[in-house]
Amino acid sequence: MKRISLSLILCAGLIFTGCKNEKKENERDNQSESKMNSDMENQKKKEEAKKVKVTLQSVSDSDLSGNVVFTEEDGEVSMTAVISGLAEGTHAIHIHEKGDCSAPDGKSAGGHWNPTNEQHGEWGSTDGYHKGDIGNFEVDANGNGTVNLSTDEWCIGCGDAKKDILGKAVIVHDGVDDYTSQPSGAAGTRVGCGVIQK
Repeated sequence: MKRISLSLILCAGLIFTGCKNEKKENERDNQSESKMNSDMENQKKKEEAKKVKVTLQSVSDSDLSGNVVFTEEDGEVSMTAVISGLAEGTHAIHIHEKGDCSAPDGKSAGGHWNPTNEQHGEWGSTDGYHKGDIGNFEVDANGNGTVNLSTDEWCIGCGDAKKDILGKAVIVHDGVDDYTSQPSGAAGTRVGCGVIQK
């Protein structure tokens, strides 16, 4: 009789221990799944944070409108600008140092963004260029123009003062950047301004 009782107690103990272990495994599985879901959400947030859309407003009594989209992927930032309301021909576009478009003439945005203290020049020039020296683009007879640029010299929200474009402004000029006049290429009146911000 004692042997049967001991056997029953032993069996009950094994069943209890097995249930306890199964419960722990289920808790571990649930924790792993929660962590995986949290990691996926964090990754999604990071990806979302790497895209910024800038709305251009007209300044200096221009008819300009448009937007600029910056997207960062694999350490490279791509910029696509779609602009309308300009005279047919060549116009300049730059990134300026201050994210401030409050002045009617756009001058509150300051000068070209130049965190490496280079002279003004054409993008990629061995003689030097500002990180904001995007350059010139063409506008058609309907007043529309587009600009495309990709570079690993910019980042979106990385905190590196020499690369981070957040807090800067996109400025469109009515004239042409000659790539030589200092400090800004003699590109003429500022006719569009937009702040690069999340």
